[in-house]
Amino acid sequence: MKMRPALVIFVLFPLSLFAQNKQQHQLDSLMKVAHQRGIFNGNILVAKGNKIIYEQSFGLADAEQKLPLSKEMLFDVGSISKEFNGAAIMWLSEHGKLSLDDELIKYFPSFPLWAKTVKIRHLINYTSAIPILGPELDGNDSLILESLKNLKTLAAAPGTVYIYNHINVSLQRSIIEMVSGMNYSTFLQTHIFPAAGMKHARVDYPVDAKGMARAFDEEGKTVPYAQQTKGWVRLPVRDLYKWMITLDAGKVIPASALRELGRNFPGGESSLGTTSFNDDALISHQHQGSNSNYEAAFYHNAKDGISIVMMTNNQQMNVWPLKTAIVHILQNEPFTIPKKSLYLSIRDKILADFSKGMEYYHSLKSTGQQSYDFSFEIGDLISTAKYLQRRGRFDDAISILKAAVVLDAKAQDRSYGYELMGECYEKKGNTSLALESLQTAVSLYPENKNAAGMMLRLKNN
Repeated sequence: MKMRPALVIFVLFPLSLFAQNKQQHQLDSLMKVAHQRGIFNGNILVAKGNKIIYEQSFGLADAEQKLPLSKEMLFDVGSISKEFNGAAIMWLSEHGKLSLDDELIKYFPSFPLWAKTVKIRHLINYTSAIPILGPELDGNDSLILESLKNLKTLAAAPGTVYIYNHINVSLQRSIIEMVSGMNYSTFLQTHIFPAAGMKHARVDYPVDAKGMARAFDEEGKTVPYAQQTKGWVRLPVRDLYKWMITLDAGKVIPASALRELGRNFPGGESSLGTTSFNDDALISHQHQGSNSNYEAAFYHNAKDGISIVMMTNNQQMNVWPLKTAIVHILQNEPFTIPKKSLYLSIRDKILADFSKGMEYYHSLKSTGQQSYDFSFEIGDLISTAKYLQRRGRFDDAISILKAAVVLDAKAQDRSYGYELMGECYEKKGNTSLALESLQTAVSLYPENKNAAGMMLRLKNN
């Protein structure tokens, strides 16, 4: 009888090892095909529990110089950088250096009276109601501060609307410097990175410096880095993995502070991207960011013990579909290898020549669905409209949004299309059509508080 437990362990161990080897083989096959299809050039790390089970580099660190990638290369991670200023704000709050209920006027006394209504907590979940000003007015940190001195009114009452823009982040970083007496980079290097065991992360490390992966486009040409604001974190794949694991475990800031940082406006992201909690216990955490053809994403499910980190210097908008395939593999479920991004395939063609670009979109829809991903067509069209909207092409953006909202899609997604249409009409000075679009957005999806807040503001003006 005493031999039976040992026999069971002996039998189960090789079976478990076999299952893991099978998963590793499937992961490698998935990523090799993804690279061959041109949808992933970068570094990837997958872990189960506390064990890294897969880590590989695919493709080039510099397409023009034909320099291969290695796992030590640093990448820009776009909006994931905003987790670091959020964590820094919470660190200062936990140490009694500031309060989340501090008003902006306390730190920026030259701002107009609206700064008395905006609190730091509004900055960390993008509900300050500070509007997007455009690159001429918010293209760098100095411009942001000067522009806000002349901003007469907010887009709505703080806390009632979600406006995702970099102004909120820039103000956070300025406050961190004022309160700590350090520049932002020094503060992270002193208090935040060491707590996560990150030894190679850098702030605003030059994209053309040694050890940095260079972003490139579909033609293999280096993409100039466009961001002029400061505070962008660049790091290798293992440092981003360490950040995700230690932050989520409450080792950088306490669990209660992490929960506060993860609070989001309905339908919007928090400073942590997308999270789920059970009371103060984190269940899952995922975040994606991009800048100038860099893209990074991570996924951590604390309950299942699954961790995934991907970083690319040739953005293809496929990190989430790849994440889904990886999770399916780790859960022993069927998986699908992603296709080429519809959005990335059409956006620049539409920007260059709207009519020809739309003809190309329709031709892909007719004959290209085996190679191009139409699974979230409305999302790709909305993203294309936003791409045009950011460049002042409001009429073209409206035309694409009109094509998007008639698709067979979820009411929530169609509502967002009408919300953006309302924004475009407002920018064009057509309040009547803006209100009509926003009303449709709310009718389709009554929980669209963003559209409701915008509509209330327009009616009161």
